[in-house]
Amino acid sequence: MKRMTTRLLAGAAALTGIGTVSAAADELVYYCSAQIEWCQLMSEAFERETGIRVAMTRKSSGETYAQIKAEAANPRGDVWWGGTGDPHLQAAEEGLTEVYQSPLLEELHDWAVQQAEQSGFRTVGIYAGALGFGYNSELFEQRGWEPPSCWADLTRPEFRDEISVANPNSSGTAYTALATFVQIMGEDEAFAFLADLHQNIAQYTLSGSAPIRDAARGEVAIGIVFLHDAVTQAVEGFPIVPVAPCEGTGYEIGSMSIIQGGPNPDAARQFYDFALRADIQARAVEVKAYQVPSNRAAEAPPEAPDFDTIKLIDYDFARFGSSDERTRLLARWDAEIGSLAR
Repeated sequence: MKRMTTRLLAGAAALTGIGTVSAAADELVYYCSAQIEWCQLMSEAFERETGIRVAMTRKSSGETYAQIKAEAANPRGDVWWGGTGDPHLQAAEEGLTEVYQSPLLEELHDWAVQQAEQSGFRTVGIYAGALGFGYNSELFEQRGWEPPSCWADLTRPEFRDEISVANPNSSGTAYTALATFVQIMGEDEAFAFLADLHQNIAQYTLSGSAPIRDAARGEVAIGIVFLHDAVTQAVEGFPIVPVAPCEGTGYEIGSMSIIQGGPNPDAARQFYDFALRADIQARAVEVKAYQVPSNRAAEAPPEAPDFDTIKLIDYDFARFGSSDERTRLLARWDAEIGSLAR
């Protein structure tokens, strides 16, 4: 009877997390800034493979960065996966994320490893995507408009209230656009362009991918997004034409970071290695995610934008991912663009 009682108590402890077995060892708090379907695929695949329960929250890059910063005194998340690299780099600079060198680093493209090295191994590249826009070809045909091919075309007067773009305070996509314009045009010229563009903006969304969904539904004619998001809408059958602008364009290195002081560090490192594997990255196509994967052995889907055909700028990730520069540019955007009348 005594031995049976001991066994029952041990079983109860294992189920409830009492004693030497911690409930936290079987949990992962996962902040995701990619498209929701991809977030869910990663969460479910990790749970099935490891048995670790995943609590997932999906927010845009800027929102997730703000949440991690707000929680810094009492971190609640374990890992931040996806979203543009600039806020990941800012979080790294501010010590909000943890140093970790995965054994899978040697399998990654140089641009992904450079992201890790630049951050002191507090973040790593998991995919890449070029910035651009997409337009609704049916609306253009109905209205007899000439399709845009350059950033400058977006200020044409016929496009008044016909363009959607995200707010750079909440969206990494829109911040990449802001930083891209500064690098292509020079800062003062970029803000003059943004002021002109403002006249044609129907709304500034929270999410970076929302503008192309608006265009796909015909709510606006043009959405400024990463090209892979435009490709997703086209593959789903919407009349969206992706455009890589003629002046050149910036790009993102979608990133992943372990949150400093998170409650489940072992599970976070396990997820980190899991997410860098070629077989896992290759599954993105299952949810119509068409970014270029960071693992060299993970084949990009055929629908993914071909970087060799896009005029990419030499995007300065060190400068525009720094806390001071990002904060300064966003403050100027708020003062000069966000405050303009609608």
